[in-house]
Amino acid sequence: MIPEMTPTDFVALRRSGASVVLLDVREAWELDVARVDDIVHIPMGQVAERLQELDPARQTVVLCRSGRRSMEIAKFLAQNGFHSVANLKGGILAWGRELDPSLATY
Repeated sequence: MIPEMTPTDFVALRRSGASVVLLDVREAWELDVARVDDIVHIPMGQVAERLQELDPARQTVVLCRSGRRSMEIAKFLAQNGFHSVANLKGGILAWGRELDPSLATY
């Protein structure tokens, strides 16, 4: 079972000094619509071939639009040696609701 983390909890974790990666698996055009800072961007369809760009020893939180694609990728990462993986619950839509209402919704 993959744990889920709210955007608010993620920001608090990062502010605490934790070495955590926010992996955004949305398509490039989606980042043009709504983007958050300090991400690693690998579109969902490229994660398997670009896995070496990620550090399995670092805590990784996966982000997409609503949380569905990111959950699939979080499961994939967990199956491929990533020991500390979480899904960002509600995705960028929840981020906008909880933290940044200026983010465009789509």
